Amino acid sequence: MSDPTPPGHAVTDLLGLVALGELLAFDRIAADARLAPDLRRRAALSEMAAAEIVNYRRVADRLTALGVLPDDAMAAYVIPLQAYHDSTEPRDWAEAVTKAYVGDAITDDFLREIAVALEEPDRQLVLDVLHESRYAEFAAAEIRLAIEADPRVADRLSMWARRLVGEALSQAGRVAAADHGALTALIAASGQVEVAELFRRLTAAHTARMAAAGLNN
Repeated sequence: MSDPTPPGHAVTDLLGLVALGELLAFDRIAADARLAPDLRRRAALSEMAAAEIVNYRRVADRLTALGVLPDDAMAAYVIPLQAYHDSTEPRDWAEAVTKAYVGDAITDDFLREIAVALEEPDRQLVLDVLHESRYAEFAAAEIRLAIEADPRVADRLSMWARRLVGEALSQAGRVAAADHGALTALIAASGQVEVAELFRRLTAAHTARMAAAGLNN
């Protein structure tokens, strides 16, 4: 049985959300790179920022090809996504890499789940712009190094990660309201009718990710 085809506006709405996420991630990671303790780490985070802006351009170009202005597709999501970043400004390098590790991964997990509802080339485009595993591995390694240097950091970063998840879920509600049901339509079209089950899987992946970095869920 073929996957249900989601409404066209749902596809462009999702791409607008992805595009804005990439654009804001570029801003955030480029700024966070200045918190790096040395040039090697600063360069690593700067490379991550460069990848985000390349991904933004790919999604923006696709929106244009679909006859939608990227600015229009992104507009509804500006307030909730900017609010998330404004409320989760990292204070130091350890918090910056934890935000990259936790926040970006949850977003990637969600997009990976609902991308199956898209037809090509949009499905592959969304999958292509997910963060590369080497960036997650870099961030996890930095978190473990910080904990090794000072075991007390684990509690602080665990609390920070929980705050990141709480803020992300809070703003996700505002995103859902802003998109007038587009993401709900995609979740249904992907076969993930049981939204509660979807979030259980996302939570399980998050818990495993925390443990891998030496953090307490």
